[in-house]
Amino acid sequence: MSTTVMDLYQKDDGFNSDEGIETLSSSPVSNASLISTSDHGSFENVTNDNDEDDDNDDDETDENYLNHDETDDEGDDDDDVNVGSQRLAVLSFEQVSKLNDVMNETVSIHGRGNFPTLEVTLKDLVALVRKKLELDVQYGGAGMLVKDIRLNGGAASHVLSSENQSYNDLDLIFAVEFSSNRHFDRVKAAVLSTLLDLLPEGVSRRRIMPCSLKEAYVGKMVKVNNNNDCDKWSLISLGNSPGHKNVELKFVDTMRRQFEFSVDSFQIQLDSLLLFYECAALPISENFYPTVVGESVYGDFQEALYHLENKLIATRNPEEIRGGGLLKYCNLLVRNYKAVDNDKIKTLERYMCSRFFIDFPDLATQTIKLEAYLRNHFWETDEENLQYQYLMHLRQVVENSTVCLMSHERRQTISSIQSLAMQILCREHQKQRIQHQDKLRRHNLVISQQQQLIQQQNDKIIQQQSQQQNQQQSQQIHMQTSQQQQQHQEQQPHLIQIQQPQDQIQLSTTEQQQPPATSHIQLTSGPPSFLYANGIYYASVIPTTICTCPTTWLSAT
Repeated sequence: MSTTVMDLYQKDDGFNSDEGIETLSSSPVSNASLISTSDHGSFENVTNDNDEDDDNDDDETDENYLNHDETDDEGDDDDDVNVGSQRLAVLSFEQVSKLNDVMNETVSIHGRGNFPTLEVTLKDLVALVRKKLELDVQYGGAGMLVKDIRLNGGAASHVLSSENQSYNDLDLIFAVEFSSNRHFDRVKAAVLSTLLDLLPEGVSRRRIMPCSLKEAYVGKMVKVNNNNDCDKWSLISLGNSPGHKNVELKFVDTMRRQFEFSVDSFQIQLDSLLLFYECAALPISENFYPTVVGESVYGDFQEALYHLENKLIATRNPEEIRGGGLLKYCNLLVRNYKAVDNDKIKTLERYMCSRFFIDFPDLATQTIKLEAYLRNHFWETDEENLQYQYLMHLRQVVENSTVCLMSHERRQTISSIQSLAMQILCREHQKQRIQHQDKLRRHNLVISQQQQLIQQQNDKIIQQQSQQQNQQQSQQIHMQTSQQQQQHQEQQPHLIQIQQPQDQIQLSTTEQQQPPATSHIQLTSGPPSFLYANGIYYASVIPTTICTCPTTWLSAT
C-alpha cells in the first residue's frame, strides 16, 4: 500500500499582523482511511488506494488524491511532508478583511407562505448554530462537540481571489461526530431550534411546530450514512427564494470527496475569527487581525490558487463525484475557464459523462437536474443570457465524450438538451421582444410627452402673443380715447373764445345800427294798483319827490 498524507497541525487562535501567504508544517500518517475528522478539529483528506489501483499504473483515473506519483509502495516521508504542507496557507490581511465582510453580510432566509423573512448576519448565524449543537440535550441542544467550522465553496474562493468572484451559496462545514443515527436527528432539531429563535419579536412561537419550520425555511435536506464508503454527513440548505443566496449548512463526520475542481477546493477555518469576534474589543485593522488558516483539499494550495487566479480547470477522478462534475465543468467553460491540459481533459470528460448518466439514467431525472442547476446557478440578471451558451457547451461535451450510452439514448439526451436550449432561446427572444416593446413604448411615451410639452409651450406662446396684442390694442384704444378727450378739451375753450368775440361783434353792430333812443321810461298797465316799468312792478302811489335820476318820470296816462 502507498503512503498517504493527512494534515496534523496545532490550531493558532492568536492574532498577528503578518501579511502574505504562509505555509504550515504537517506530519505524514500512513495507511489512513478515507476523509475523517481528527481530534484536534481539522479535516484530513487522504486517499484509499486499493490493490487494483496500485496494480494499474497506466490508468489516468488512479492518480493519487494529493497529486503526486505513486510509483512504489514505500514513499519518501520528506516528500509527503512537503506535499502536506502545501495544502495549508495563512491568509493575508486583505483576505482576512474580505472574509470579515462576508461574515458580516446580512443573510436573508425567506420563508414560504406567511412566515416572515429571517435576517441575520452570517457570523451570528454560525455562532447560534454552534451554540445549539454544543448545548446539552436536556436544554434543547444536540449535545455534540463541534471540532471546527469552515467556509467552503464559492465564498471561500471569493475571499482568496484577488478579484471578486461571484458565488451563489454560502457553504459552511461543521465538523461533528455522528456516532449513531440519533445524532442526525439532533442536528436537524438544533438547526430548526435556531430558526425558531431567529423569528422576529411578536411572533407566537408556541404554536409553531418543527415540521412547519422545515417546510417554511428548509429548501433541501440530505442525509448520507454510508459506512462502506466512509461517508457520514448531512446537509441542510436554508432558503427557498430563487434569486437569493442560500445558506448551506453541512455537518460532516467523514466525507470521501469534498471538491469537484481545484478552483472550488478551498476551505477557510473560522474558529480563530469567531474567537476574535467574541474577545477583541477593537475592529479588524491592518495591524490587528486574527490568524486565519486556509486549506486546499485539492492538494497544493498555491497551485489551486494559481488556477483560480488564471481561470484554469483541473480535477482528478471525476468518477468519484456525484454527477461526475459534468454540470460544474460546463459552468466553468461558459465563464471562460480553460483546461490546464487539453489532452487530459478529453479523457476526464468521458468519466464525467459516464458518472452523470449513471446517477441520472433517464431523461426525466436528467431534465429535472438540469433545470434545477440552471435555476440555482444562473439566477442573476446579467447571467440569464448564459443559459443558452451553457446548454450548447453541455451538448458539445455530451456529443463528443459520451461512450456509455447507446446511439439512440445519446440522440435522445442530445435532443432533450437542444429542446431545453430552444425553450430558453425562445424565452430570451420573447423577453427581448417584450423589452424592445417596452423600450419602444417608453420612447413613444417620451416623444408624446415632448410633443405635448411643445404644444403646451406653443399654446402658451400664442396665448401670450394674443394677450400682448389685446393689451396693445387696449392701450391704443385708450391712447386714442385720451387723445380725443384731450383734443375735445382743447377745442372747447377755443370755441368759447370764438363765440364770445362773435357775440361782442354782433352786440356792437346792433348797437351801432340802432339809433340813439331818448332816455325815458315807458310805463305800461299792469295788475291793479301796480305800475310796470322796465320789467319791474311799482306801487301805484308814488310820493311827490324830486327825482334825481337822469330819466324823467312821467305821470301815468
